[in-house]
Parts: sequence; C-alpha cells; structure tokens
Amino acid sequence: MLVVAGCSNAEHPATLAFAVSGRLEDSNIREASGLAQSQRQADLLWIINDNGAKEWLHAIDHSGARRGEFRLKKSRNVDWEDLASFRLDDMPYLMIADIGDNDAKRDFRTLYFVEEPKPKKKADKKLDWRIDFSYPDGPRDAEAAAVDMEQQRALILSKRDMPPRLYAVPLRDDSETILTATKLGTVTSLQKPSRRDVEFAPKTKDWYWQPVGMDISSDNKAAVILTYRAVYFYQRQADQSWLDALNTKPIRVSLGNFKNAESIAFGNDERLIFVTGENKHSRVLRIDLGGETAQ
Repeated sequence: MLVVAGCSNAEHPATLAFAVSGRLEDSNIREASGLAQSQRQADLLWIINDNGAKEWLHAIDHSGARRGEFRLKKSRNVDWEDLASFRLDDMPYLMIADIGDNDAKRDFRTLYFVEEPKPKKKADKKLDWRIDFSYPDGPRDAEAAAVDMEQQRALILSKRDMPPRLYAVPLRDDSETILTATKLGTVTSLQKPSRRDVEFAPKTKDWYWQPVGMDISSDNKAAVILTYRAVYFYQRQADQSWLDALNTKPIRVSLGNFKNAESIAFGNDERLIFVTGENKHSRVLRIDLGGETAQ
C-alpha cells in the first residue's frame, strides 16, 4: 500500500510516496523503541522493546515477520530507547541504548554492545561490553542514539530540551568507570513548536517536535532523525562534523496520521529508511528517498 506524505527540501515543497511494507507480526514486540538494520543479512532488521520489557532483541524481516530473537545476558532493560548496528574490526555489532529517563533522575545511562548473532528461536547471547556514562550538564531524557564509526563514538540526542542537545560517548573504554559524555552542541534544524503547542501538549498528549529515534548510514554519509510527526534526512559533506551536518536543511518527510512513531533505521543503503511505532502490531513504513537530496 502506498501512502503519499508531505516532503520538503529547501524552499520547494514536494510529495513523496512511501509504502506500508507490513506489520509487526510478533506479539512480544509490544512497545518497539529501537530499530537497526542487520549487518549480516540485507533483508533483516533488529528491534527492541521499551522499559518494562525483558532483555530481548527480536529479528524481523522488512515486512515485520518474525525471524527470531535472543536474550542479552548480563544486561538490564531499565529504559531501552534506541538500537544501532555497526561493524568494528570487520565484525557486526549491535548497540542497545539504555538512555530513557522521563523524570531526569538517573545517575548514569548505559550503552550495551553485543556481536550480532544469526537469528534463532529463543537463543541467549552474552554481552560483549558496556559503557556507563553521565551528562556534563545533569540528567537528561533521550530516546535517539546512533553510531558514528568515523570517530568510533555513539551520538546521543536529548528529547526534552529545546533545542535538543547532541552528546558523544566513545564506543570503547577500558577504565571501568562512569564516563562523562561530551556535549557537542544543539540541533536547531527540527520543526519548532509554537508557545501554544508547548502549553497544551500535556492536555493533547502531542509532543510532535521531540526526537525519538536516530540512525547513521553504514557509510557514515547520511543520518535520519525521527520525531513523533516526521522523518528528517541529512547528508554529511566530506570533513563536515555531524553537529554541523545535523544543523543543515534536511529533507523532512511528514508521517501524516501514523501514530506513536518511535523507531527508525536505514535499510541496506542510505536512500532506504524503515519506521515503526510503539503499538502492538504496528505498521512498518518503508520510505525510499530515491533521488531526493538534502541541502
């Protein structure tokens, strides 16, 4: 099924067709909070549940059909909010970002890292390493994380700050201490709410401007940020920092009436994007940017 969504680039509005490629088949995926393309199989995605769920990672195909799952041993799902995949020393890994903090009270957050397995039914997998970190400017809530392989670091985008704040955390550290994330700056390219929107959000339950997911393409040249209402696509120029790239004019794709958008990931190339939501049996959206170019 094709859906026509609003798409804007620079000064020229356009339309972009994207497909509903299926629904989340597995009833155990009740509140999808993170999505990542497999580094082993082109037609496979990994997905996680939000807080309150157990420490399981689920494998699905691009239509949302169940392909397997594994339990991540020696981890804890306090508030898993995003998922990323990457290759390090030519090995495929998954990063689970336990970064949610609705009340901004947690002393530290945790990034879990595990070598990506082949999908099996009800398997166990041992954690490879973890990074515990805090923010330099106090506790913050975040739901968006991605891996910048050029700098070998994770990027974390805060949720409730206006504008959102971008932080960096190294992928590896052997000190066994709680690291302090580096604040890179703010991201001002996302749609800004009006004063009225902010005032009425607690009543309407509509915080459309808040970022809830992020991903960086495997070639490290493109990024996407997901809010409750839209997808923002960015292209990074040679020698450009990610902070600068995320403050350029993006391609913005409206999600229309799609409810509770929560998870986003590139497919097996930087023009293909998948989005799904928190609801049980949520639709899986497939967005093909084709020849669209961010400015």
